Amino acid sequence: MEERDILIIGAGPAGLAAAQYGARAARRTTMIEELAPGGQALTIDSIENYPGVNKTISGYELGMQFQDQAERFGAELVYATVQSVDKDEDNFVVKTTEGEYVAPTVILCTGAKHRPLGVPGEEEYKGKGVSYCATCDGPFFRNKKILVIGGGDSACTEALYLAKLTDKVTLIHRRDRFRAQQEIADRVMRDPKITVKLQHTVESIEGDGDKVDRVVLRNLGTDEVYTEEFDAVFVFVGMIPQTSLVPEAKKDDAGYIVTTCRMETSIPGLYAAGDVRDTPFRQIVTAAADGAVAAHCASEYIDELAGRAYR
Repeated sequence: MEERDILIIGAGPAGLAAAQYGARAARRTTMIEELAPGGQALTIDSIENYPGVNKTISGYELGMQFQDQAERFGAELVYATVQSVDKDEDNFVVKTTEGEYVAPTVILCTGAKHRPLGVPGEEEYKGKGVSYCATCDGPFFRNKKILVIGGGDSACTEALYLAKLTDKVTLIHRRDRFRAQQEIADRVMRDPKITVKLQHTVESIEGDGDKVDRVVLRNLGTDEVYTEEFDAVFVFVGMIPQTSLVPEAKKDDAGYIVTTCRMETSIPGLYAAGDVRDTPFRQIVTAAADGAVAAHCASEYIDELAGRAYR
């Protein structure tokens, strides 16, 4: 069983920032990541609002910079799937596919996954025209007719990306205005390659069995139901926080982990940072800030356990 001071589950922006600050505090810090460092940022084509980065950068590039910086300060990255997190007196026992770890503190940075629409045809055509990542799958539909669903930052930024690949992008949202940041929403409205249809929902996604070729839409303003041809459907209608490893931690009504301003959860020694926790704003910069706070407070907690708290 490997001993650590701080174990971080997930290596998105929150986890990578936590790793840097944990290592800088001279704590034995290990990140456990299932897939690749960067988290949801890996799917972002262009980032232009990260403080201090004055040029447009991809999520992959920014994630690699985060990783390099964390490892330069001594943080360790382990590729494994976490199977369980259990509290044993003052320590957590974390079981993974690559072995077991014990640590007095754990920072949960597991993020959130895309919420499905839940309409007929969505599951059937997943990977056959239904997608939740424009940068991953958009190039397959160059010059094709694409439907984007959602009204937040993700839906708008992904629609703008897809408009680089085709001049036939339709963006629908069930409400009468976007919830995205105004600057992003304005760019969508100005883009001649994007047709915006507000107060619209999807009734079903249909095709020939091998691929999507049409979508049944409902105009909520008139209650008209009609069918329109599309080659692809990209869904961005919210996220589901990944909290299954800590079912006993307190959560809000939407399922996000409730934390204090110190990123403390209801379980002593367990911290949460980034998209998995309750927060009014989910951006790379806020996730990174969460991670830094969590690591700092985790380090203070370790001192408290050892009777060395700074007063």
